[in-house]
Amino acid sequence: MEEVSTGTGPVVPAVVKPEPEREHKASPSAFSAAQHPDEEPEGGSGWGSEELDKDLLCPICMQTIKDAFLTVCGHSFCYMCIVIHLRNKSDCPCCSHHLTLHQLFPNFLLDKLLKKASARQISRTASPVEQFRHALQQGCEVSIKELDSLLSLLADKKRKMEQEEAERNMQILLTFLHHLRRQKVDELNEVQSDLQFIKEDITSVERHRMELYRARDRYSVKLHMLGDDDSSARKSRSSSMDKNSSDLISSSLTARGVMATRNLQNKKADGKSQVTSHGLQRKDALSGSESQHINQSGLSVARKKRVHAQFSDLQECYLQKRRQLANKPLNQQEKDKSIIPREGYNEGLADFQSVLTTFTRYSRLRVIAELRHGNLVHSANIVSSIEFDRDDELFATAGVSRCIKVFDFSTVVNEPADMHYPVVEMATRSKLSCLSWNNFTKNHIASSDYEGIVTVWDVITRQSVMEYEEHEKRAWSVDFSRTEPSMLVSGSDDYKVKVWCTKQEASVLNIDMKANICCVKYNPGSSNYIAVGSADHQIHYYDLRNISHPLHVFSGHRKAVSYVKFLSNNELASASTDSTLRLWDVKENLPVRTFRGHTNEKNFVGLTVNSEYIACGSETNEVYVYHKEISRPVTWHKFSSPDSQDADDEVASYFISAVCWKSDSPTMLTANSQGTIKVLVLAA
Repeated sequence: MEEVSTGTGPVVPAVVKPEPEREHKASPSAFSAAQHPDEEPEGGSGWGSEELDKDLLCPICMQTIKDAFLTVCGHSFCYMCIVIHLRNKSDCPCCSHHLTLHQLFPNFLLDKLLKKASARQISRTASPVEQFRHALQQGCEVSIKELDSLLSLLADKKRKMEQEEAERNMQILLTFLHHLRRQKVDELNEVQSDLQFIKEDITSVERHRMELYRARDRYSVKLHMLGDDDSSARKSRSSSMDKNSSDLISSSLTARGVMATRNLQNKKADGKSQVTSHGLQRKDALSGSESQHINQSGLSVARKKRVHAQFSDLQECYLQKRRQLANKPLNQQEKDKSIIPREGYNEGLADFQSVLTTFTRYSRLRVIAELRHGNLVHSANIVSSIEFDRDDELFATAGVSRCIKVFDFSTVVNEPADMHYPVVEMATRSKLSCLSWNNFTKNHIASSDYEGIVTVWDVITRQSVMEYEEHEKRAWSVDFSRTEPSMLVSGSDDYKVKVWCTKQEASVLNIDMKANICCVKYNPGSSNYIAVGSADHQIHYYDLRNISHPLHVFSGHRKAVSYVKFLSNNELASASTDSTLRLWDVKENLPVRTFRGHTNEKNFVGLTVNSEYIACGSETNEVYVYHKEISRPVTWHKFSSPDSQDADDEVASYFISAVCWKSDSPTMLTANSQGTIKVLVLAA
């Protein structure tokens, strides 16, 4: 196990495999090879030692004698073998008679016998062509007529071999073309099937759009009719009022002629002013509706641009959903009819429309609040974990500053201030790595720290409720069960996963692994299942009722798995220091999708999920948001340094260290290694 310390924050552990020790042992064959580098090995084109008389073997190297030399005591050896022996000892290897280099003599007779034996061996093992070549080299007499017949025979043999080779090549080409045709026919059938899907969906969408137009027209007619009724009622009321006023004027014309004239003039002036005011109001209403129409048109154009920018991924998503439905068995489709799509819509089309709507709805992340975690002059401000409570009213932060701070979310968002103060602050003995709120007991929160201690806190009393100290090394992760309020799980660098119960003082279950544990997470639908991310690059999915072996091991990441999070009971997201996120189906035990765009090679940068979106940090000091159906980012936001005097290399060393969605809303908490916390919201 090796951990690289950068001084910037917690580094994801990685497994380093020790290199096997290399043994250097001399062997007789190696020794003989060193003696005779140009000698062919046994079993090659030479002859085997078992087929020759033992007298033809060198007593030193036990190989056929090469360059035979005879000693004064009558023994024969390879020249190099006996010379090397006499450099170390001055005796015969066979009889121990005193011997020197001057007492060695060439053994011509033995060399001649060896050459004959070699020729016999070649004649027994060599092919006819080699024998013929050997015969010609030995000077065998051949007539021109015999050579012509041989050449004719060889030419016929060559033509036959060329014909067979051409037939084999044509067969290979034909096999390739047949395979290519089958592949292209399959592709053509798939394209035709896709085109049929598209035609059906275009018809459905156009029909539904016409229904929407008709409904809009009906509403417009109703509104127009209501407006006409109101105007006729106003006209009848005004005509009766005019008639009564004219009768009154004619009966009192002689007494109040001048007064009536003035009243009539005032009434005309009031009428003109009323008409003018109505005209202005109508103009304002029209201008407001026009501006609203312009805004809606601009949003529509922006959403279309987002569709074109990610067209390939959206196309793949659409075809996958349509093909998936077509490949479903009928009984499965009957079961799925409990979810009724829009009338006239195919289920796959309705599902894709939902994806398209949510994907194009947002294009950026907007900052709605910002605060600092800890002292501005204190360098240890890395936020390792940030989590919302059960009701999304409070959020807690923890990190290397050795304290848990709890903030009121509405206060942070709605009350602008230079410095937001926590409503609760609890000091800890060690640096903290992870937090997890209890889903049932609102005031309980669990923490894991660098000393391996798992603690359950009461944020009201600001005291620890339980402390578990069984881990022998740093505990990276802790998580409360969403279905069983008293159960929690933790993972550590000691290769152990431990399950705890708040009603007991010791662990209730222990799983021994083969590598560092970086993250653990309960399945939200059951307290029996947990996902474990490890430094062995894999995710181990366990049923706690049988921990002898995992239900499934998900492989695909190329480095340590730093986070695991459940989007639903069957969907699991994972993050790794190979700069990828991956989505898995824990029900079918299948990989679903790989997400790329952010940078993560050594640090814990955070991971958070909701039902539609996955968000993570990056070592470029940016937050990335992905839609679960699209492999490229939807949007991202870069943290800027609040201190303009920071050096460029220091700014480049900052990274996002924690992220957390606010349930299924577009609001997210984010924090970086500088201690800056931002509240971000997805915006159009």
